[in-house]
Amino acid sequence: MIMSDVQNLLERLISAGTEIIGDGGMLSQSTDIAGYLEDGRRRYKGEALAVALPKSTQQVAAIVKLCGELGIAIVPQAGNTGMTGGAIPLGNRPSMILNVSRLNRVREIDIQNNSVIAEAGCILGTLRETVQQKQRQFPMYLGSVGSCQIGGLVSTNAGGTGVLRYGNMRDLIFGLEVVLSDGRIWNGLKVLRKDNSGYDLKQLFIGAEGTLGIVTAAALKLFPLPTTTGTAMVSLSRVSDAVDLLRLFADCTGGKVEAFELISKGQLQNVLAHFGERPPMDISSPWYALIELADSSTNWDPSEVFERVLNEGVERKLVNDAIVASDSLKAERLWKYRHSISEANMRKGFSVANDTSVPISKLEIFIERVDARLQTEFDAADVFHCGHIGDGNIHVIIVFDRLVYDTPVKRETAAARANFIVHEASVELGGSISAEHGIGLMHVEELKTFKEGIDLELMAGIKKTLDPRNIMNPGKILGC
Repeated sequence: MIMSDVQNLLERLISAGTEIIGDGGMLSQSTDIAGYLEDGRRRYKGEALAVALPKSTQQVAAIVKLCGELGIAIVPQAGNTGMTGGAIPLGNRPSMILNVSRLNRVREIDIQNNSVIAEAGCILGTLRETVQQKQRQFPMYLGSVGSCQIGGLVSTNAGGTGVLRYGNMRDLIFGLEVVLSDGRIWNGLKVLRKDNSGYDLKQLFIGAEGTLGIVTAAALKLFPLPTTTGTAMVSLSRVSDAVDLLRLFADCTGGKVEAFELISKGQLQNVLAHFGERPPMDISSPWYALIELADSSTNWDPSEVFERVLNEGVERKLVNDAIVASDSLKAERLWKYRHSISEANMRKGFSVANDTSVPISKLEIFIERVDARLQTEFDAADVFHCGHIGDGNIHVIIVFDRLVYDTPVKRETAAARANFIVHEASVELGGSISAEHGIGLMHVEELKTFKEGIDLELMAGIKKTLDPRNIMNPGKILGC
């Protein structure tokens, strides 16, 4: 498209978009839109004609309809905290970012039904605080809790540290409100626990990364607010010991295991190095597990449970050492090690975080296989691990030395090769190349390689049905 045509298209978009949203709702100056064009990890940077900031579902629908008429692709964006570049425009065709951050109302809290309806721009931390005032919890929790938004969590089917007990985002959703590619609004905001009246349409949009429509609101499940929690960190010799210890806690606590996070020695050391923290315990074991127990009972003592189960873990030679947080401040400090991982790795070098899952019984062989292959392939790189061991989701993180991988071409070539090695090992063991971060831009080619042909065919058919003009986040997931 020649420059004059692009300028004409932009002027029409801004003029009509401003009529829909109002002043300040359409951004096009380079200084105004720069922050929307780059992902939080500063790995992906795209191009767009403009950024739209609608304030209602009706405005989203009108903007989508306008873009369809003008032939402009739409890249839905929420908090822009994703890990795979799914909210960044490719720049290979006229595109507009539609950011939902101003759709940030909590529309309804139903305590008796244990449900909340929140708009797509609600920040996760704000939502959690809001329902906590009603003595309820929304259990989704990630390191980006203060900036990630509900629309992005739905669109990537986010996981987080509470998956073990509560499931991922898919398990926490009653219903959705979605603007379709033709501008129609699908109202699926039911808060029913049982509804067998045909296809469960909301499932199409969960994890679809905005390629089928724009999520504008979600009806979510709430749970009783735990009144008593306990946190501990343990050191272990093997991944299999962590798996066995998790089973021991599950058997002995009756479903009170809130989180069970695995961290490799090198990963913990890197966090300590970059945040100036004191080691929480002796750092000589290869593996560490962060364990949280929680319950709503007033007469339940997590310290007693930790003492009993950990003593048995020592007797079974599963546990080398352990510390139990004596108060909430010490518990927060332990969790800080886990939630500082991404930032610490970015400070160390060019980090590539994989998001694979394998059957829990095969976690140890997966990690051993991946470590051996990556160490053979790369000299100037560190391999770290962390993840939600209870659901088989382990993050293999490769941090490349920036002095060695000193150009974008070198870095991206190395990242692609590292991703392939990790994904290949995962699929060999019956796993998935993405457990919770999504496909985005990062894993498009790997999906074509590792996904079954019939799966890709069915996905392409759904995409063509719901987005026949291919204007919804083109280039993501299927690469078209």
